[in-house]
Amino acid sequence: MRENERWFLFAHQDLRMAELAMGEKLYNQVCFHSQQCVEKAIKGLLAHQGKIPPRTHRLADLLGLLDPDPFAEERFEIQLLDRFYIPTRYPDALPGSLPEGLPDAQDAHEALNTAQKILARIEQLVER
Repeated sequence: MRENERWFLFAHQDLRMAELAMGEKLYNQVCFHSQQCVEKAIKGLLAHQGKIPPRTHRLADLLGLLDPDPFAEERFEIQLLDRFYIPTRYPDALPGSLPEGLPDAQDAHEALNTAQKILARIEQLVER
């Protein structure tokens, strides 16, 4: 299995976890796994472009490494997922980073939709 394929396998697993968590109304987990799905999908695209994916969780940093960047229109939407990484993993980290507390159903739906859309788009780009 090539490196980019491993990234995509893990991205799909995170997407599936987000979908399962949505069914259980575990919204913080939906948001975390949606962020992870997009992170790993972008790292897979970077590997497909012949680049070594860096050890960062910041989607903004990863998007800046894509050449060309196919996500100009979705950039803001993707970067919004970054706000979920730390507060959904560590309940005592960065108090107030999500002003209203833990993610709610709307946050979870938006995060999951973004993950589904971006993963599908990246897979289309890689298949070309």
